[in-house]
Amino acid sequence: MSTITIVGAGSWGSGLSLILADNKNLVKIYDLDKDLIKEINSSHTNERYLPGSKLPNTIVGYTDLKSALEGSEVVLTVVPTKVMRQALKSVNEALDHEVVFVNASKGIEPVSFKRVSEIVFEEIAPEKIKGFVALTGPSHAEEVIKRQLTVVSSASDDLELAKFVQVLFNNDEYFRVYTLNDLIGAELGSSLKNIIALAAGILNGLGYGDNAKAALITRGLAEMRRLAVKAGAKEETLFGLTGIGDLIVTATSLHSRNYQAGLKIGSGKNLQETLASMTMVVEGVRSCEAAYQFAKELHVEMPITFAVYDVLFNQREPKDAIKELMQRNLKSE
Repeated sequence: MSTITIVGAGSWGSGLSLILADNKNLVKIYDLDKDLIKEINSSHTNERYLPGSKLPNTIVGYTDLKSALEGSEVVLTVVPTKVMRQALKSVNEALDHEVVFVNASKGIEPVSFKRVSEIVFEEIAPEKIKGFVALTGPSHAEEVIKRQLTVVSSASDDLELAKFVQVLFNNDEYFRVYTLNDLIGAELGSSLKNIIALAAGILNGLGYGDNAKAALITRGLAEMRRLAVKAGAKEETLFGLTGIGDLIVTATSLHSRNYQAGLKIGSGKNLQETLASMTMVVEGVRSCEAAYQFAKELHVEMPITFAVYDVLFNQREPKDAIKELMQRNLKSE
């Protein structure tokens, strides 16, 4: 049994807390939202993010970070990447011992193009980090909280740490975990797929069908692979759970907030209206900005990503962006 502190009590933080509690670990979950923590402790529910669900009553919620971190062996970050640096600064200040950092958020930082692992090593003092693992793959909290079958990867540059986290989260009944020794590929794949999921929603909002979506997923994967490999990832990682697996579930599921945001944009809403109507963070918007900048710097061709960027940030009409994609010079696959 291990003691784990989860930073972020949203849908995925709560979903992962269920798995860890089912696996007989001591689970502490921290959040700034006092009402949410009170609900978790008193009712063992999270109606805002996972309505109708029930959390194990062994999970304890905290609003005091120092108390939440006390005695923990693992810190699991599940906050939007937009606030990741600030959250880690707070963790670094409150933490007084060495822990394994596990991240389950998916995104890239604009301008710096930093992955979450890189941000962790920048913001946490070296003596407080035993290592870093990304827990990622095709997974929706809405299904995990119902203990539906899910398979993900535990990715790290340290294979022994990846195996430790694999055992920590693996549940023989409903949650299977593979190890992966390609942190760059895992982090980039799970971030870039959100851009393609936005595009998939836009297509559906415009009324296009399965043919278009299949082409989008296939060509989107090619773009993901090009950028990830140029950044140092292993090509085969993009054909695994953290690449095509995560891409499929995010670009085709109604649970996907990125798909839902794209659907609203394709139906006529602008970016600001769309984000204002969403109850959860749409990581694909920020990842699109970062990928656009990163691809330009690395001279990587990513026409779909660039088209999504134009729709999001330059107010281009989605149909015009699609028309330009269809009229590009003919080439071999």
